[in-house]
Amino acid sequence: MNKQKQAYRELEASCAPPGSDVGLHLLGGSARCSVGLRATASMAIETLVLGAGQEVGKSCVVVTINGKRIMFDCGMHMGFLDHRRYPDFTLIDPNQDFNSAITCIIITHFHLDHVGALAYFTEVCGYNGPIYMTQYPTKALAPLMLEDYRKVMVDRRGEEELFSVDQIAECMKKVTAVDLRQTVKVDEDLQIRAYYAGHVIGAAMFYAKVGDAEMVYTGDYNMTADRHLGAAQIDRLRLDLLITESTYATTIRDSRYSREREFLKAVHLIGIEYLESAGLGIFVYKVHKCVSCGGKVLIPTFALGRAQELCILLEDYWERMNLKVPIYFSAGLTIQANAYYKMLISWTSQKIKDTYSKHNAFDFKNAPHSSSLDVTVQKFERSMIDAPGPCVLFATPGMISGGFSLEVFKHWAVSENNLVTLPGYCVAGTIGHKLMSDKQAKVDLDANTKLDVRCQVHQLAFSPHTDSKGIMDLVNFLTPKHVILVHGEKHKMASLKEKIHSELGIQCYDPANNETISISSTHYVNAETSDTFDRSCLSPNFTFPKCSSVDTCNSTIMDKNLMPMIQVEDERVSEGVLVVEKGKKAKIVHQDELLLMLGEQKHQHDTMSWTL
Repeated sequence: MNKQKQAYRELEASCAPPGSDVGLHLLGGSARCSVGLRATASMAIETLVLGAGQEVGKSCVVVTINGKRIMFDCGMHMGFLDHRRYPDFTLIDPNQDFNSAITCIIITHFHLDHVGALAYFTEVCGYNGPIYMTQYPTKALAPLMLEDYRKVMVDRRGEEELFSVDQIAECMKKVTAVDLRQTVKVDEDLQIRAYYAGHVIGAAMFYAKVGDAEMVYTGDYNMTADRHLGAAQIDRLRLDLLITESTYATTIRDSRYSREREFLKAVHLIGIEYLESAGLGIFVYKVHKCVSCGGKVLIPTFALGRAQELCILLEDYWERMNLKVPIYFSAGLTIQANAYYKMLISWTSQKIKDTYSKHNAFDFKNAPHSSSLDVTVQKFERSMIDAPGPCVLFATPGMISGGFSLEVFKHWAVSENNLVTLPGYCVAGTIGHKLMSDKQAKVDLDANTKLDVRCQVHQLAFSPHTDSKGIMDLVNFLTPKHVILVHGEKHKMASLKEKIHSELGIQCYDPANNETISISSTHYVNAETSDTFDRSCLSPNFTFPKCSSVDTCNSTIMDKNLMPMIQVEDERVSEGVLVVEKGKKAKIVHQDELLLMLGEQKHQHDTMSWTL
């Protein structure tokens, strides 16, 4: 072992990088200035995936950056009623001292698989720290979603109450609302910023920075604009880590117009030629065909997002075709949601904002009794389930995971005249997933009940999630050093992971639930330089490359005869060591000084060389 190697190991005991007790850094790069150099040191970012790891459901990712611990989303799984419903919070801290263990919580949007466990975590588990989500959309709508879920599970199904109405209210008091592109300082070291994500109203991607480490957690997003929301928007950032959803990791969807054409073909036999020429598609055709034959159409959807998108589409078609068949929303939540949508026009697509002064797109005229400005949608009562006549019903929740959509499904699924159309992804364990996966005449509603399914079933690729191309476009745009995939199916995530690595050359990971991924990040240190190192930088290192014919031809000099055939370049390089002693400012010294610092008098020429 040469003396410089020995000196490095001895000095390690008396030097410390920021945030550590001991350490020494030897840096690479070329230096031209004599003071105020910036050097790099490797720091770790740890990502604990508590939910949405190789599955879709209960999104919850805890990221540790330079001593700060951020929980991104706190969701529940729509397909489980046992301990798998919520993330295993004990993995954050075995002693369950969550106030010390978590710096803050960030909620990307109001869907239950992203916010469903929040009231439980704060009011039952005892977390009292800061919570951030977007201004009025998410902060206003999240408690509606939580209360609707509580009501369905406790009041109607008799499940154990995991949190009360009052606890939901107390939970929301802890929330700090943020605006898009507003930089928020959580504390002296941590700052966050929200970016428009599309997907649903109020959804945001979140950027977080601690020191020099930077990352983005996307939540759910859509890279394509639809009728009522714009496409995701984000700045070009310098990221160590991007954590992205991958729901449609291997799917490349048709254009929005092709999807609308498919959607609209589902409704009615009359006007097929019109639909195809207008580009409005299969969905409306099937719906139109069903109601024209006297059938009922059930569209199980979450109250916020797809319900409004599809209703705008259907209303446009109803108006063009002068149809009088009623379109209903299930009682309560969706009506409240529409009221909020009408107030939150600024979060919608540019087209809706441009036409708002003349017409509010969420004043659905074809809903019964919608002529009143106070009642824009008609409540669908339980007494109407078996009423004669055709109709279209948007019922919550989506995926037929319980609640009113399941109740209506039990009544309407037994008739071949009726139609159930599923407008998006269905999580494993839900009735919607069983309908699309099993393709059988009988469906297990629970352990003791089977239902004969005679109705038509149609799945519509009308998801608000981005597809494989959108994910690749975002990764390529941001070019992070590392990518972690969440919120997707295992085998599809593995395929996308390989594609990101092979096509973009970026290291990618697809952890399962309860796994931790540790990656390195760059930490910048402002360092002084020693006089000896400064002097070493003053010695020129001239090189004399010849000017090629290509250079000559590409020259801006008009007379190419004046172009010198030999150029002079100064490629000076100095060798040094970054020393960070505990309690002192970082300093770059000449490698000869390292031995003198330890009392050494000699320096051999075969020492290990580190180029600064």
